[in-house]
This record gives sequence, C-alpha cells and structure tokens, in this order.
Amino acid sequence: MALRKLNRTKEHRLALRRNLVQNLVEHGRVRTTLTKAKDLRPYAERIITQAKRCHAAGRRSDAESKALSLRMRRQLHKQLSDRSIIPAEHRKDYDAMSDAQRRRTLRLPSGARFNTGEPKGRLSFTGESVLHRLINVIAPRFADRPGGYTRIIRLPDRRVGDHSALAILELVGNEKAPGSLPKPKRSARRRRQNSRFGAAAKAVKTPAA
Repeated sequence: MALRKLNRTKEHRLALRRNLVQNLVEHGRVRTTLTKAKDLRPYAERIITQAKRCHAAGRRSDAESKALSLRMRRQLHKQLSDRSIIPAEHRKDYDAMSDAQRRRTLRLPSGARFNTGEPKGRLSFTGESVLHRLINVIAPRFADRPGGYTRIIRLPDRRVGDHSALAILELVGNEKAPGSLPKPKRSARRRRQNSRFGAAAKAVKTPAA
C-alpha cells in the first residue's frame, strides 16, 4: 500500500519499469523524473543481482548449476521481456534498411533472436539482446560488488509542462567528466544592478570640483 503508484495502473507501472530498465541496460543511464528514478532504482538493483547469480551459475559446469542458470534466465525474461539492441555505430545503416532487411538483422531464419550482436554470414552486424548484455556484460562488472550498482544524480533543471524535478539514473562506472562548464549568463536584473553599482562606485571615487 505504501509503494509509489506514479498515477498509473499496475500494468502500466510494470511496463514503465521494464522499459526504463531496458534503456538503462542499453545506454548505461536513463534520464527521467526524480520520483521515477527513486522508484526504479531498487527494481534495477534486484534485476542486476539476479543477473549476477545467473552469470555465476552459468560458469559452473555441473548440471545442477546449468539448470539453475536457465531457470534464472527465464525469470529475468519474464520480468524484463527482451528486445534487440542495435550497435551505435550501425544505427544509421539500420535506419536505412527495409523491413525485410531489419528482420534478417534481428532474427535467424528459424525465427530465434540474435543475441551477441556479432556479424553473421553476409550480415555486417546483428542485434544484441538485452538479456545477453545484462548477464554477460553488466553482471561481470559488478561480480565483486555486494550492491549499490546504480546512482541517482539530481538535475538542476525542471521538466517543461509540469515542472517536475529531473534526475539521471546511471550504472556505477559510467561517470562522465563534466569538462569545461559554460559560465551562466547574467539576467537583465543582474546587469542593471551591476551598472548601478558601478556608477555609484565611480561617483564616490570622483573628487568633487
């Protein structure tokens, strides 16, 4: 009863979390409202913890571990579903393809989805599944970390329309250096105040005739 409802039904709320976590896995960070980021963070942490267990079980060779890895992978698929990620360097080529070419890029002739994103046959690139990146790329990064895989960064600006507070939810290790920050422009009120202050200071320093 105390969970955030986000002004949505249960189905809409679950779909929202699933899509945001998929974007987090694909891009390493997601920009959303502060309320959604706070609601999404524990869900994303649990998903990454399950992916770590799945990856650790899949590395063991005994049959019981293999069965455990498969069961966890199915649980992750049930929560996240799956979608294909197009590599950033091939995004323009994918946008220029026809629908038939896109289907060949995303799926095998049998209908199964490509997982790794590597070239196959005549295809220069293929789609990478979200679960593959989560289990085989993101989970090993946090193998020695007991928790705290994400962080929330509050943004100073607000969303246009409802003035909601904005934030960035990102994976730990995806930090970007801010570089040189532009100096904020002075408002008209500040410029008038500075001009009046300068005129008053000049009048004080000017000796009387």
